[in-house]
Amino acid sequence: MSNPQFKKIVIFGTGLIGGSFALALRKANAVGEVVGFGRSETTLQQARQLGIIDRIGQEVAAEVGDADLVLLATPVGQMAELMARIAPHLGAHTLVTDGGSTKSDVVREVYAQLGSRVAQFVPAHPIAGAEKSGAGAALADLYQGRKVVLTPLPENSQDAVARVRRAWELCGAVVSELTPQQHDAVFAAVSHLPHLLSFALVHDLAQRDNRDLLLSFAASGFRDFTRIAASSPEMWRDICMANRDALMEELRRYADELYVLFRALEQHDAAKLEEVFSEARNVRGNWTGQ
Repeated sequence: MSNPQFKKIVIFGTGLIGGSFALALRKANAVGEVVGFGRSETTLQQARQLGIIDRIGQEVAAEVGDADLVLLATPVGQMAELMARIAPHLGAHTLVTDGGSTKSDVVREVYAQLGSRVAQFVPAHPIAGAEKSGAGAALADLYQGRKVVLTPLPENSQDAVARVRRAWELCGAVVSELTPQQHDAVFAAVSHLPHLLSFALVHDLAQRDNRDLLLSFAASGFRDFTRIAASSPEMWRDICMANRDALMEELRRYADELYVLFRALEQHDAAKLEEVFSEARNVRGNWTGQ
């Protein structure tokens, strides 16, 4: 292959997010070499066997100095430590991006850990999760047509943002930009709150003496609403804590909305119920039609 856009990429975390990133760039003939780091030797060996990475990294210092791009695709809680490890060794032209689901906390750590290298970090959130994880779950077309949100820092050059955008676009993603604060407010409302509500509903029923009876009659409505309660408890614990303020605000608003419905029932106000349901149905219909 003559001249790939990215000669060398280093990936920390070679599971679903990191592995799919590598496979997609390979498919686009956009990468020369992929080096993988991770906590689990087993996952790294598997990633190598599956052709996700060319080799397992040994020394961080030796690998990130001449890399075009470094992707942090670990849980957000592990990123600060990784940033501290790579900071002293980053090459002058090495860019760093991540796959974290929350952005304000990642950005806070960028400023805390990267020192004079802040401008080289362009934060990102690929919105392409799945209930499965690990290298075996990685797919070359995971990002095809999916959204990726970049939350550039004031320090990032236009060129740095453009290069990171290009990497995600080569994976087939549709890239947009928000500030870290906008990102976290948006995802508190449309992702983190629904997960919290789904976990809460299942947990509520699970506490009851007749839970087996209840679940034996639960049908597709319950299944659709609670599908996301099958997601990783550890991951969602971390996301909820990381985005705590925005999520608490969304919970408050949702509690107000529930109280409106409670009052409508209390006052036998059928018209109010229908008004709320109709408006919700219209918005949902228009959204799915997009």
